[in-house]
Amino acid sequence: AANSYLRDQWFHSLQWKKKIYKYRKVLNNPSRWDVVLKEIRALVDMALSSPLQDESIHQAPLHIISTLLAENSNLSTQDHENIIVAIAPLLENNHPPPDLCEFFCKHCRERPRSMVVIEVFTPVVQRILKHNMDFGKCPRLRLFTQEYILALNELNAGMEVVKKFVHSMHGPTGQCPHPRVLPNLVAVCLAAIYSCYEEFINSRDNSPSLKEIRNGCQQQNERKPPMPLRLLRPEPPTPPPATILVELERNNNSANSRQKGGPSGGDSEPNLIDCLLVSPALSTLSIQLPAQADRVLGCFALILKMLSDYDDWRPALASLLQPIPFPKEALAHAKFTKELKYVIQRFAEDPRQEVHSCLLSVRSGKDGWFQLYSPGGVACDDDGELFASMVHILMGSCYKTKKFLLSLAENKLGPCMLLALRGNQTMVEILCLMLEYNIIENKDTQLQIISTLESTQQRKGGPTRLTLPSKSTDADLARLLSSGSFGNLENLSLAFTNVTSACAEQLIKLPSLKQLNLWSTQFGDSGLRLLSEHLACLQVLNLCETPVTDAGLLALSSMKSLCSLNMNSTKLTSDTYEDLKAKLPNLKDVDVRYTEAW
Repeated sequence: AANSYLRDQWFHSLQWKKKIYKYRKVLNNPSRWDVVLKEIRALVDMALSSPLQDESIHQAPLHIISTLLAENSNLSTQDHENIIVAIAPLLENNHPPPDLCEFFCKHCRERPRSMVVIEVFTPVVQRILKHNMDFGKCPRLRLFTQEYILALNELNAGMEVVKKFVHSMHGPTGQCPHPRVLPNLVAVCLAAIYSCYEEFINSRDNSPSLKEIRNGCQQQNERKPPMPLRLLRPEPPTPPPATILVELERNNNSANSRQKGGPSGGDSEPNLIDCLLVSPALSTLSIQLPAQADRVLGCFALILKMLSDYDDWRPALASLLQPIPFPKEALAHAKFTKELKYVIQRFAEDPRQEVHSCLLSVRSGKDGWFQLYSPGGVACDDDGELFASMVHILMGSCYKTKKFLLSLAENKLGPCMLLALRGNQTMVEILCLMLEYNIIENKDTQLQIISTLESTQQRKGGPTRLTLPSKSTDADLARLLSSGSFGNLENLSLAFTNVTSACAEQLIKLPSLKQLNLWSTQFGDSGLRLLSEHLACLQVLNLCETPVTDAGLLALSSMKSLCSLNMNSTKLTSDTYEDLKAKLPNLKDVDVRYTEAW
């Protein structure tokens, strides 16, 4: 050797190699576990006292012990704990190998309340979260971290313990000193949430499950497709013979939007239909998770909520969640989207542009959180309150205001008008800006926006024509009609709204009403009877695809001014139709397609 230092390194390397060979041979054929435990402690002491500085000095003993545990799966619980305590010093500066992670996961599942979980596993998991660089190369470290957090959740204090653990990972200061902690925690949460819906995802694409992939099953033909009993796909209702196909051109109210089953009379046709692009497959899914999956989902959704409460973590968290890294089944699950709503609300309230701009999609044509939580979006459950707050913060700092207004006018004009009718000041300002910047080119749409603004400002006089946005309710109509003067209103379109017969109480307060469009609403017989008693001057009535029957239609015989009546796709019978023709002398334009009278 060139010097004494190199000579000593050679000597200690030979000694270490001899001892490792000896311990591997002894622990390969265990006979008595008390002797095995003694040898493990000696092996750990040897690794810790070695003067050699090399990663393998600590990794080799861990691999020997993980092999021993993998080949002896029938150990008692006490043996498990003794071995974990014995190897704990080696884990202070080393990640556990994959087989050892499996052993730790099993212990977390079987004995979540064991003191070993708190005293030994906590520093190990903390080191993983602080120093791991890529869970893709070591997925079992992620699985162990997930099982450790679930074990904490099983303690008496439950989520309070988990909350303290997350806080310990952030640290007491305003800025977390460990840049890898947040991405690693988010990766663990995403994997755990994905596992809750794994059965449904596999039934959708018939792909191998994660467990099967881990076991080496890569061929789809090696597995039987699962039969998830909890995934309920209700049969869609039988469509009526007159299927309405609406092809809306946003800035061109042409006859293209009137197809089979369209209303009669051009003045009564709807000028604005907000097409809500919701996947039919998602809207019909009903997901019920097993009890264990439900607990896992609740735990890790709550961790995401905790992460969003830290100001320094919020920008990175928003960026990590901007691509919406959750499966479609999770977004169709009301419980998950309700839990995640808190996180999105925190993003919307954050004044920093790098945070709230992440509510928008990554690229055009792909939905972001802004679309998912907007009215009509798959996750919206609050009638647009969160949507309004998102619009408010985005408009306050968006450097491309006109571009943002254009996107709202193209995709979300209906919800904006609906929320403006409900008194939301942000939406009133949005509509004003659309008119000011000439965002809306179509004259009819401009008139609707002006009518909406007039109703919110309670001006006297009132418009002669009015169209309510889709999804409007009886309460919206009542609020609108009570907010100003509508004594001059002659043409009212409620097409494609959610109004029912209850709104007839408001309609009869419009003495000048001549044209009423109820196309594809839930307006029924009781409402028709009330209209026939009070609106004698009504001339055009569209009942296409409403649930009215002969009992209500017969009442129309007293409305002598009717000259246009659309009963397409209703339960009209031939006898009632003949009776109406005989009693309504001015009736010239009648649509009875897809009825018994056709």
